[in-house]
Amino acid sequence: MVDIQIARRGIRAESVLDAMRAVPREHFVAPELAEFAYEDSPLPIGEEQTISQPSVVAAMIEAAEVGANDRMLEVGAGSGYVAALLGHIARQGRGRVFAVERHPSLAQSARRHLQDLGFGDVTVLTGDGTRGWPEEAPFDVILVSAGGPEVPKALMDQLAIGGRMVIPVGARRDQRLVKVVRRGESEFEREERDRVSFVPLIGAQGWADDGTRSADSPDFGAA
Repeated sequence: MVDIQIARRGIRAESVLDAMRAVPREHFVAPELAEFAYEDSPLPIGEEQTISQPSVVAAMIEAAEVGANDRMLEVGAGSGYVAALLGHIARQGRGRVFAVERHPSLAQSARRHLQDLGFGDVTVLTGDGTRGWPEEAPFDVILVSAGGPEVPKALMDQLAIGGRMVIPVGARRDQRLVKVVRRGESEFEREERDRVSFVPLIGAQGWADDGTRSADSPDFGAA
């Protein structure tokens, strides 16, 4: 998977490639799907959610310039795979990884999977990821594993100066990856990248359950 599907697609960061070689993706899917774990495609994990496509995950981590000493937040932890990859990178330094998952059953399974693989220091919160985790902010890196109508202001506010966020932004099933870099107290740079398709980012600053934009979701171009 790493050599053919990821490295050949242009991923060059050795920390990302090493993490994807080290973390067993089959550990984060149902046993009956284990044979498909190393295909470059999303897989269902319950609650109408998916474990993300490996090449897209790699591209997001590389775009965020994740470093071993970074304080990191993942929004939409799912079964814990991306948090484990970040945890592997953090092990090489003094980094810390936090993750938020809105579905209690998935948050519980993520904790179990992470614990089983020795990532007990990755902290998983059950809650609304569009609000981030203000008690643990600021973060050097924020990765959002679900697509929102716009970049949540709460997440922008929780970036450290110089911090990087990568998030899918657009329609409910058709988005572009957006990289946001905080350059100052109220100064942000925004760059649009590849087209992707993630499950919707549900929450107070994302999509509502009925498919409309949540009342607190910022306007397009807010970043």
